[in-house]
Amino acid sequence: MNRTEFIVATAIILFVAFMLGWFSYWLLHKLTRINSGDMNEVDRMARELHDAEESREEAITYMQQREAELTNQLQQTEAELRAAMEGLREARRETEELRGQLERVQQAG
Repeated sequence: MNRTEFIVATAIILFVAFMLGWFSYWLLHKLTRINSGDMNEVDRMARELHDAEESREEAITYMQQREAELTNQLQQTEAELRAAMEGLREARRETEELRGQLERVQQAG
């Protein structure tokens, strides 16, 4: 193989490699191309996802506020219950003292 045949063979090999690379690029581009309809669908889905995330955040905030309100209300109710129970104990104690005094008066008289 002389020098001219070697250059021609190398040129053919490089041309074939170039053509294979170009064809691969074209095929990949053709298969992965996104048309405008698909892009509009992706945009719509992105907006819906964003709206759903905002709604979720609002719901979480509302639930946290509501939980704080209910916790506060429960604490107030428990405090009122403790006060009422203490008042009831005090009334029972006074009632027992008055019964005891009444029995002593009745036994003495």
